[in-house]
Amino acid sequence: MTSNNEVWITGIGLISSLGEGSDAHWQALTGPNLAQPVIDSETTAPYSFHPLIEPDWATQISRRDKRQMEPWMQIGSYAAGLALDDAGMKGDEELCSTMDMIVAAGGGERDIETDGAIHEDALHSNDPDTLLNERLSNDLRPTLFLAQLSNLMAGNISIVHKVTGSSRTFMGEESAGISAIQTAAARISSGQSDHILVGGAYNSARPDMMLTFELGHYLWKKAPTGVAARAKSGNGGIILGSVGIFLVLESRQHAEARGKMPYAKIDAVAADHGSRSEGEAAKRGQALWNDLGVSSDIPTLSAATSIADIYGEEMQVLGDSSPIRCYGNPFGHSVEAQFPLGIALAAMAISNNGYYPPFEQGEREAASSSEKILVSCFGHWRGEGMAVISNHKAEG
Repeated sequence: MTSNNEVWITGIGLISSLGEGSDAHWQALTGPNLAQPVIDSETTAPYSFHPLIEPDWATQISRRDKRQMEPWMQIGSYAAGLALDDAGMKGDEELCSTMDMIVAAGGGERDIETDGAIHEDALHSNDPDTLLNERLSNDLRPTLFLAQLSNLMAGNISIVHKVTGSSRTFMGEESAGISAIQTAAARISSGQSDHILVGGAYNSARPDMMLTFELGHYLWKKAPTGVAARAKSGNGGIILGSVGIFLVLESRQHAEARGKMPYAKIDAVAADHGSRSEGEAAKRGQALWNDLGVSSDIPTLSAATSIADIYGEEMQVLGDSSPIRCYGNPFGHSVEAQFPLGIALAAMAISNNGYYPPFEQGEREAASSSEKILVSCFGHWRGEGMAVISNHKAEG
């Protein structure tokens, strides 16, 4: 990258089970009174999840706009507002109207009560096919179908925060978040964009998504424990987490012109996907590692899900000398939002000239700070990605 096209992270909007905002999260994860993971193991027992805090929604979303959104859209729109505030762009019509947006999104949320009622009636009907057609016509509003569209998160952010440049939405679980960050960084690096809002959101309190994951035998059903401990216990399993994360990325030239200094810069992003036959993910991950040219002892933030086989292949690539922090421990797994979350955590650490204490027993101690941090994400089913985040004052 040329100096004018360095990719600077100038805004972080983060909301999770631990709080909201970069400062609150940094204190929760590194302060003298380390926050313990917030986990709900009762509501959807035997499945646990990390619930979202209850924010003051009105600070970012009007009551009228909020009513038009599903919870995951509310989470994303709220985080987007936090990011714009943090970057000093909130309410700046000129900056927001020319700002591009890239969103990593899952499928829209279902009306669980309606689905359940239709299912129950169909079980006791002599003609379930006819009943299903009638109920679909009468019970589901046309707007409900519109609400399923994944690109409506971007649409709501445009409406609420007036971000009206180009818009792209990626779907595809963890790979969506990887592609969103990779595309945003590439657009700024190449000069196609000079400021972009990028991120995603996940609502973990969704029985429909829990069912989807459990049908693939991906969820953890025992008492909550750490990522590594789960991965080393049988087949492992995911504990989902609610997260809203958006970043403002800018070219160095654009940020300096408005007097804004960054948290950190994105040096490079690499991604791949393919067969998950034994050893294949490790081969691709090693190729990504080699492409990025990082040292074997680089501090690493891993999005590891704790699915045993893929966890093992990721750790094989990352090696034993890297001080790894599996951030699924404090946050849970936020699927589309997981890779952008790792980018934010890396930027926060670099801007605070620090690093994170171990999130789980067995994680290697690290130096108190680093000029570079690797973010690694091996999706639970498909997709691998890595990024190098560094101090904006550092060379290369």
